Amino acid sequence: MSEYLPGLEGVPATQSNISDLDGNLGLLTYRGYPIRELALCSTFEETALLLLDGRLPTADELEEFDQQLRGNRVVKYNVREIMKYLPATGHPMEMLQTAIASLGMFYPGDECLTGGMCEDLNYVHNMSVKIIARMATIVAMWEHVRNGYDPIPPRKDLNYAENLLYMFNGEEPDPLLARIMDASLILHAEHTINASTFAALVAGSTLGSPFLVVAAAIGTLAGPLHGGANQRVVEMLEEIGRPENVRSWLDKQLAKKAKIWGMGHREYKVKDPRATILQKMMRELMEARGGDMGPLFETALALEEACEEKLAPKGVFANVDFYSGILYKEMGIPPDQFTSIFAVARSAGWLAHWREQLGDNRIFRPTQVYSGESQRSYVPISER
Repeated sequence: MSEYLPGLEGVPATQSNISDLDGNLGLLTYRGYPIRELALCSTFEETALLLLDGRLPTADELEEFDQQLRGNRVVKYNVREIMKYLPATGHPMEMLQTAIASLGMFYPGDECLTGGMCEDLNYVHNMSVKIIARMATIVAMWEHVRNGYDPIPPRKDLNYAENLLYMFNGEEPDPLLARIMDASLILHAEHTINASTFAALVAGSTLGSPFLVVAAAIGTLAGPLHGGANQRVVEMLEEIGRPENVRSWLDKQLAKKAKIWGMGHREYKVKDPRATILQKMMRELMEARGGDMGPLFETALALEEACEEKLAPKGVFANVDFYSGILYKEMGIPPDQFTSIFAVARSAGWLAHWREQLGDNRIFRPTQVYSGESQRSYVPISER
């Protein structure tokens, strides 16, 4: 009899060299490079290529990859037409899953996905470029389409983060905001075998289309226990209202054992290193604006302090979702789009794992611990 571990906690599902973390020390690395160094020194384009290829690119390699991304930002008009017929009140993550899945019909070519694995690295690279480039375009398009307007076309003269913000707001972004968005994309690009990455691995192991692989991951990320938490954090902070309300609110939540969104992580027993970086960037933004932090950020700082007093002994600290939503809101991104931005960044990690899975593929087929009835005889309906 196999031991049943709910949520497969601690059960190795794959062997990977893409990212690693130490939850006790609060360390996260991509291909061996500390996340702090990448957030400070790299760009999302470079980090994405690092994740995909396994090494830091040369200047020429990065330039070629950057140009490939810029040249693949435009999506077929059919995708815009699909969006027009989706309910405007639908969640952006549901739209994103639908749109990404549909792209596979416009960009077929998965003939290499046969025989157990794929050795055509050009196909894998080209599909990765198409998906990463179009993710940002589709997310920004929806913001305009759902409000009854035509989307803002992408621009080739802007980098990935700048173009994402431009397509949302129709204006060239402030350089500091663009840099914060770039760093946020880096921080969210990869995080070992989480729920959505595992979904990508399972879908990829069947040799499904990469568009369907990413669509499976998007559906998994959408849940509030995974990527949807950053939206819940902002809603929670708005409910609290002011810093002086924090302690009484927190006492009530803890008394009824309610979840404190953005607090605690399955892997980290100290503060999430990504949360530390985001908090620092939030302070930099507020200082650039004359030192006015605003009630949302002030409330967040007060809540984190109060939570540390009560929850730190249990190993519960702020995670990446605690500050990312506040920053996105400062950039003019609606709260229900926060998880979509998460997905834009994480597409790089999903596709890196997809590529790794195809290199030594075996379809996932876990077992179960049966807890049902023993064998029984069928009873005719007249005798029941």
